[in-house]
Amino acid sequence: MGRRHMLGPPGTLNTITPCAACKLLRRRCAQECPFSPYFSPHEPQKFASVHKVFGASNVSKMLMEVPESQRADAANSLVYEANVRLRDPVYGCMGAISALQQQVQSLQAELNAVRSEIIKFKCREANLLSSSHVALLSSGGVSIAAPPASTQQPPPPPPPPALSPTSTTSMYTQPTNAADYSTISNENVSYFG
Repeated sequence: MGRRHMLGPPGTLNTITPCAACKLLRRRCAQECPFSPYFSPHEPQKFASVHKVFGASNVSKMLMEVPESQRADAANSLVYEANVRLRDPVYGCMGAISALQQQVQSLQAELNAVRSEIIKFKCREANLLSSSHVALLSSGGVSIAAPPASTQQPPPPPPPPALSPTSTTSMYTQPTNAADYSTISNENVSYFG
C-alpha cells in the first residue's frame, strides 16, 4: 500500500498522496508505479496534458523503453511535446521549429545587411580621409611630398555567407528558385515503342 516518494531515492515510500497520474486515473498508486517519480502530485496539469495527447498506456510504455537514467528527461520531453501539440494540433513541435528557423533566417539577413552597411561606411570614411589629406598637401600648407593619388576603388564588400540548403529550407515553405526547363529537348526520347 506504499507509494514512491517524488524527491527521494527509489524505494522510499510515500504514504501521503498518490502521484498525479494515479490521481487523474483514479487508481491506487502502487509502489512500482511507473509515473510517480516523474509526475508530481503538486503538478497535475503536466500528466493531464500528456495523458490527453499520448494516453497513459503509451506514456507508460515509452517510459519503460528508456533507460532509467534518462526517464526524467523523457518525461519532461513528453510534457513539452504534449503542451505544444495542444496549442498547435496540426504541426505541434514542427510548427515551433519552423517558426524559429524562419526567425533565424530573417535575423541572418538583417545581420548581413548591417555588416554590408558597416563596410560601406568604412570605405566612404577611408575615401574621405585620403581625399582630405591630398587636398591639404596640394594646398601648400604642408611641405612634405604627397604620395600619388590612388585611382583604385576600395574592394567591394564580401558577399553575405551562403546559407546551407539544410538550414534554409523548411518543410512548410516553398523553394524560392524556380527550375528552368527551357533547355530540355525531346531528342533521343522514345515514346512507348
